[in-house]
Amino acid sequence: MNFKFPVLLALVASIAFGALTGCGEKTPDSRKADPGAIVKATLITVEKAVLPVVSTSPGTVVAEQQAQIASRLMGFIRELNVREGQAVSAGQRLFTVDPADIQGQVNMARAGLLQAEAALADARNDYERFGTLYKEEAVPKLQWDKIRLQYQVSQQQAAAARAASDTAGAQMKYATVTAPFAGVITQKMAHAGDLAAPGRPVLVLENQDHMQVQTSVTAEVFARLAPGQEVSILQDGQQGEIVGKVASRVPAADPVTHSHLVKIDLPRGAVFSSGTFVQVAFPLGTREGLRVPVGAILERAGITGVFVADAEARVQYRMVRTGQTSGGMVEIQAGLNPGERVVTSSATALQSGDKVASQGGGNG
Repeated sequence: MNFKFPVLLALVASIAFGALTGCGEKTPDSRKADPGAIVKATLITVEKAVLPVVSTSPGTVVAEQQAQIASRLMGFIRELNVREGQAVSAGQRLFTVDPADIQGQVNMARAGLLQAEAALADARNDYERFGTLYKEEAVPKLQWDKIRLQYQVSQQQAAAARAASDTAGAQMKYATVTAPFAGVITQKMAHAGDLAAPGRPVLVLENQDHMQVQTSVTAEVFARLAPGQEVSILQDGQQGEIVGKVASRVPAADPVTHSHLVKIDLPRGAVFSSGTFVQVAFPLGTREGLRVPVGAILERAGITGVFVADAEARVQYRMVRTGQTSGGMVEIQAGLNPGERVVTSSATALQSGDKVASQGGGNG
């Protein structure tokens, strides 16, 4: 059978009503009172409201500035005294690598430099001495050309040896690895005594002063976004929402999912850890709908509903289908009509058939 939701809603509500009132049984949260009792409660009249249209996407909190710290040298880690969760300052020493191999290269480079400089000194003496003899025409031009070429080659060899020595010496500073920026150690992938190698991360450092949310959105949502646009960010288990701003969008879509990557800046001071799962609500416009206060929504016998009052202020429990909750109001997608009155306070004390004495505070 192809029931429309209102028909199905009425049928289920009728069954639920029978379950709640039949055979003299009461629900666990209902008070024991005679049918037709008068209960003081607040009533409101359901009216049409302008509701936001949003698209929700899952996202992950990441640090905008993150670095995988590795050694530029091959060697055993000699000191690694930082721990995960530790805050470090820019330039602080993180770990050191045993520089024995590099020290050997430095020594060889320095020895080569000394040899090249000695050879250059001999070549310079020959160049000056034979230069004088050539001016006096005491040696042939061919011999002079040979001495001059030898001097030039010695100069080049000495320059190369000096550069090699400087390079080897510069490598020594890489034996001590420091923090490139202030942040927090979030991962530690090695320990003292492990072998460090270029390209093999030892630590992960994050700057948690500036956090972002990364999420993927459809082409429709992507087309409506602009840098600086505000979006709502919600974390499971947390009350309220945080407003972030679109920082950047990646125009190229993922070839598999056809979605676009969007990065959202979190406000400074927002308490989010890297890797936290959140939901991002992107505004797409508005529409008309119905909303009631959160206090009007109940659940009895596994059925979500509200108490609706008739013209004589007698209430009946009615099943409703709810939508998004925002600002203390719940969207009603089905089960209510504009102009009907619902109970928003003392609802847990009611039974179907009770009469409500309005105590004010509502619009009904």
